[in-house]
Amino acid sequence: MRAYRLESGLRAEEIAARLGVSRAALYRYEKGEVIKLDTIRRLAELLKISPLSLLGIGVEYFSRPVAFQERLRQVEEQSDQLLQVGGAVCYQTTTDAFDGALAEAWTEAADAAPERVAARAAADQMLGMLAARKKLHAARKPTIIGILGEAALARMLREGVAPGLQVPDRTRQRCLAAARTEAEAIAAMMESVPIGVQLGLASGVEPAAPFILLRGRERAHVVAAPFPPDTPPQGGIGVASITAADEAISAHQRVAEAGWRDALKGAAAAARVRELIRAAG
Repeated sequence: MRAYRLESGLRAEEIAARLGVSRAALYRYEKGEVIKLDTIRRLAELLKISPLSLLGIGVEYFSRPVAFQERLRQVEEQSDQLLQVGGAVCYQTTTDAFDGALAEAWTEAADAAPERVAARAAADQMLGMLAARKKLHAARKPTIIGILGEAALARMLREGVAPGLQVPDRTRQRCLAAARTEAEAIAAMMESVPIGVQLGLASGVEPAAPFILLRGRERAHVVAAPFPPDTPPQGGIGVASITAADEAISAHQRVAEAGWRDALKGAAAAARVRELIRAAG
C-alpha cells in the first residue's frame, strides 16, 4: 500500500482525507492493520489500480523509482535468495564509494532544481530507502547470485555513477572514480567468492531485459526491467513490474540458469572486468 501511495504521487494527507480516515489510520493500514474490503476498493480506485494489485496479487507496475524502491525493499524483506540477471552492479554488494557518490550527485542535482525543497526531500527519501535495503541485507544475509552485463559495466565506467545528471565537474569526477572503485571491488569478489555472494559476467550476449528473481520460504517474485539503483528519484523513464506468477518464476529461472552456465566466472570474469577498467582509462 505504501509503495502504491508513493507511485500515485499523492501525499498521505490527501489520501486519508479522500478516504475519510485519519493520516494515522492510513499509516496503520500500511503497516498491515486489518482494513475493510470497501476501504480497499475505494483506495484502489483512488490510486488507479486494481484491488488485487493493492493486495500484492497479480502483476504490480511501478513507473516512479521511489515507489519501486519501496516495493523492492518489501519483497527483499521476505527473501532468502536473490538472483540478478543484467545490470552493472548488484546493489547489496556495492561499496561505500558508490553510496557516497550517489548521495553527492543527487544532492547537487536537487539543489539546482527549480523546486529545490521538494527535490531535496525526494533525494533524501530515496537515499533512505537504499540505506534501508542495505541494512536489511546485513541483517538477513540472503544468498546473492548476480550475472552482471559487460556492456552495462563498461557504460558505468565511461559515464560514472548516476549518469546523465547535470552536476559540477568535481562531482562527476567523484562519480567516475566511484565507478572505477566499484568495478575493482566486483573483480575482487569474483576472485575471492565471499560467503553468500557469487558474481559472474555476461560477456557474450548482453541480457536484453534485466530482471531479479527473489525467493523466500513461502513465495518467489520476479522483478522485471528494474530501475538501476542510481536512477534519480524523479528522473527515471520506464516501468518496472513485480509478479509472483508461477509461469513467470519458471521462465525467468530457466533463463537465469542458462545465463549463469554461460557467464564468465572466477578469475576469468575478474580478468575481463579489469580489462574494462583499463579500457575506460
